Amino acid sequence: QVRRILRLLHEAETIALEVGSRRRTTKAVRRADFFRLARKRVELFRAIRRTSLKFDAWTALASEFERTLPELLKEADRAKRRKAKKTASEPLPEELVDSVLRNKVALKGPVTTPVGRGFRSVNVELRKRLDLFANLRPIRTLAALPGHFGDVDLVVVRENTEGLYSGIEHEVVPGVVESLKIITRHASTRIARFAFDHARTNGRKRITAVHKANIMKLSDGLFLRCFREVAEEYPEIEADDRIVDNMAMQLVVNPLDYDVLVMPNLYGDILSDLCAGLVGGLGVVPGANHGEHIAVFEAVHGSAPDIAGRDIANPTALIRSGILMLEHLGLEQEALSVGAALDRVLSEPARRTRDLGGDASTSEFTDALVAEIESAAG
Repeated sequence: QVRRILRLLHEAETIALEVGSRRRTTKAVRRADFFRLARKRVELFRAIRRTSLKFDAWTALASEFERTLPELLKEADRAKRRKAKKTASEPLPEELVDSVLRNKVALKGPVTTPVGRGFRSVNVELRKRLDLFANLRPIRTLAALPGHFGDVDLVVVRENTEGLYSGIEHEVVPGVVESLKIITRHASTRIARFAFDHARTNGRKRITAVHKANIMKLSDGLFLRCFREVAEEYPEIEADDRIVDNMAMQLVVNPLDYDVLVMPNLYGDILSDLCAGLVGGLGVVPGANHGEHIAVFEAVHGSAPDIAGRDIANPTALIRSGILMLEHLGLEQEALSVGAALDRVLSEPARRTRDLGGDASTSEFTDALVAEIESAAG
């Protein structure tokens, strides 16, 4: 009886501590907490009524609990700090993954990946965990930033979950390492169908598959066969293919010849950066990662730790990624509003950041964008 009552006392106090430690909560959560604590206390009182202990025994029991309570509180605080420390040291915390799974959408900032050492890429791991199989990168010349190639308007669709980015590598013998390139029919067919569906939905007329099937006849050969099989289901869309090195040359000679490009993981990573250079650089190109039911939007560029905290970064790519997210959520008017405001800010060289030929800080650029949105809203 005593052990049961002590356990119920401890459980009641644990619930009370948990409720009291919450910084932010909602009315529904507070109501649920109240009833959870109330039920535990009712269970405790019923246990007390059924016991045969006399008053003196209860006094001793209460004294013992009072004596141990400070240590219980300290242990609860230590456990909380240990959990916070563990979460802070995890490159990809479970709380973050759970949040994206729950909300089905996220806007993600750049994350640094150690080169040649340290933990695996958080970007790659997040795509695998959430099965974000399609990376979509629209490459379009902005009216306010005319480039050398005219009005470039193409889309890079990159398979996101396999290829050389599968991360399967090992040392065979000292001085010899092996990295495996994984290509499957499932992933190749899925990314091809995504590209054709995107083209059909957005009125695109042509899709080009990029590969190296002349050398990697099995892996890239499978990717190319899957692409051609899917293409037969979309007769209204022209389908062709290019070898990846030839594709790189073609893009810098005349990018206007191309519409939608679909390719395995590594080629997509390289060629999308090349394409970004055609329209002003990585600082202006948005990106989206799509799964069956989840989408994560992010800028194409990396984390640039060398300029962190200096208020000189160009936020255009992330803002345009946010516009893609608004469109994905069906907020077309909001997306148009932000896009138009961004064009107006970029049309004035003095309001651009340094990488675009201006001298505005990140804060000044952002303030100008907010002012344009508010002005247009009246």
